[in-house]
Amino acid sequence: MSDPRRAIFLVDNGSLRPQATHSLRRVAARLGEACGEPVQAASLLHSHKIPAEDLGGEPAITLGPAAERAASRGAREIVVIPFFFGPSRALTDYLPRRLGEVQARFTGVSVTIAPPLVDEQAPIDLRLAQILADHVRARAPADGPFNVVLVDHGSPAPEVTAVRNRLAGQLSVLLADEATGVMPASMERREGDEYRFNEPLLEHALESEALADSDVVLALLFLSPGRHAGEGGDIDNICAAARRRPGRRIVSTALVGEHPDIVAILASRVARALGG
Repeated sequence: MSDPRRAIFLVDNGSLRPQATHSLRRVAARLGEACGEPVQAASLLHSHKIPAEDLGGEPAITLGPAAERAASRGAREIVVIPFFFGPSRALTDYLPRRLGEVQARFTGVSVTIAPPLVDEQAPIDLRLAQILADHVRARAPADGPFNVVLVDHGSPAPEVTAVRNRLAGQLSVLLADEATGVMPASMERREGDEYRFNEPLLEHALESEALADSDVVLALLFLSPGRHAGEGGDIDNICAAARRRPGRRIVSTALVGEHPDIVAILASRVARALGG
């Protein structure tokens, strides 16, 4: 049963692209329907800069000010559902500090931050890998062998890259009878040997001999369209260069946040956060 003293937020990192906010709002609305609680779409950063006219007249909100408004209106419980794959620094550093400021201003307000979509502390959960497998099968060629490259943005946190690699392993098992192989890759990485755990970069993976003789299905480990995974974004530009090799097709999957089953994973995070 909905509690008027509780505010639930579905939170992503934020983007300057209106499509990302529209996508987050759609998922938040479906999540609210699934769990019987109103769920607000909010970003950690950036999205508030999008002109309201690009968002149907409704400005995007960022979590800090939104949580403060909720507390000022009587909310005693703030619940955050991360729309993140793994424990990025935004979740482990920025988010707790920002919500700590809210609690310092509004004493007596409790804050619960649910685990991200992949919870390394929980039993093995194949639901996200199943979503990726569904998307690969929808784009796989019917007339020959194909390899899969599971690509994420790349992260300065090795824990996030470990999540991607774990998903690549699960995906390789699910597609064992269909794909020749599954390779993880990063769209980009920071300079320095300390960030080599992000390798291989996507541009290098697509030119590797391991993928030279087959079509490639690029499994996008991205949740929402933006300047990286959106139309005409960074991923598209990297693939355009690789497609110049004759006789090979490279196709990209849909985004993870577009799959209907993502809501079930998020609903389980809400239930856990509320003690269910």
